[in-house]
Formats: sequence, structure tokens, C-alpha cells
Amino acid sequence: MSSLIEANNQEAATIVVGPEDILLELCGSVSNVLSTACHKPIRHAQMIQSIQTTSLKPDISGFVVFEGGFTGLVVLNFSADAAMEIYQDYMLSMGMDESSLAVQYTSDEVSDIVGELMNQVVGDFINKVNMRLQSCVDQSQPKVLTSGRQLTISIDAGLQTPITKRVAFYTNNNNTFYLEYSMDDTEFVATADYSASDAHDPDAVIAGHQNQSDSADVASISAANANDSDALLSELGL
Repeated sequence: MSSLIEANNQEAATIVVGPEDILLELCGSVSNVLSTACHKPIRHAQMIQSIQTTSLKPDISGFVVFEGGFTGLVVLNFSADAAMEIYQDYMLSMGMDESSLAVQYTSDEVSDIVGELMNQVVGDFINKVNMRLQSCVDQSQPKVLTSGRQLTISIDAGLQTPITKRVAFYTNNNNTFYLEYSMDDTEFVATADYSASDAHDPDAVIAGHQNQSDSADVASISAANANDSDALLSELGL
């Protein structure tokens, strides 16, 4: 996959970055960060689907809002099987004993890990966007919901002409989850003296998050679950 800002001949062509280029960069962050975290390959489809709205779908969903240089919304929708596979692979890669892992996707521990991994993905993406587009984009704290019913998110983020897309992802065991993305219909055009910054290393993102959590017990994280489903449903007015 071509990088967000690479061009075969920068002297002969003007670099223009639009919503689909930014989406491909986000897809790269999802694949690279989750593959690194789980020590298993995570790949995305080579087709991008246009959709009308973003929505939270069963069984586990997470979303993040972007603001700053551009405004947008990212949603990740996991089936129970996909969420459990990613959760188990991640915990086992950190040296956890398999017998101590949650066995139900509805466990707070599973939604905690989904939220943590989503935060790592978005952190990697934001770093790349801010460096390569020389912009300043901030993110909200990821929110995670475990639900058996479909919810539609109404985006109230000042999007006048949103571009909304969906991309399928596949785990090592071919379980499927989906990225849904909506952002301003905007583009970035490089000046003649444009020079890109170096890419952010997803390994550094993973290491940073793991170092911060080395002293924290997973059970205590679950007890202080910031992504509690009931709280999120209340926040959404449901």
C-alpha cells in the first residue's frame, strides 16, 4: 500500500492528499498496530465501500472523534469471535496465562482491551497524520460498547459534506471486523518545498502503552472500566 504522502516523482507531480488517502493511512495503522500487539497478522480488504452513515453494530463497538486540522469519526465494529481472538492473542503475547483469560466477550476485561488497542491504533494514526500532513489533529478518548442491538451514531461534529467509508479487516483465523470512517470532504495540497517527516513506528506505540501498564493489574483496570456499556448507553441517550 502506498504511503500517504509518497509520490513516484515529487518534482513532476503535485502531492494531493484526500479523504481516501487518509483512510488508507488509518487502515495501515489498524493492521500494523494490531498485528504487532497480537503477534498475529491482521489484514484489510483491498476494496473500500461507500456507505451513508456510520453505526455501532453488535457485538463490540468502539468509536473515536477527531478534531483539529480536519474533523472525523472512526468506528470499529467487532464480532464476538473477532474480539475474543484479538483479546486472547494480545493477552497471551503479554505473557498472561490462558487459564486466567476471560471466556465471554461480554466481560469488562475484553472491552477494556478493545479500548486500549483502539487507543494505540488511533495514537499511531494521529502521529502519522500530524507529521506527514503537518497538521494538528486531536482525538477524543475511545468509547467501547458491548451490545446486542444496532445503534446509529448521529455525527454532530460540524461535518458539512462528510465522506463515509467502510473497510473489512480479517484476523489470523479469518474472523471479520469492520472499520467505518467519516470525515470532512477536504484535501491537502503540498507546496513545492514540501518535505515529509519520518513515519511513526507502531512498535514504539505498543511499547509505550505496555510500559505504562506494566504495573497495573488487568483486574483493577476492569474494576475502573471507563468504557462501561451502561454509562455509554446513558451518554448516547439510550
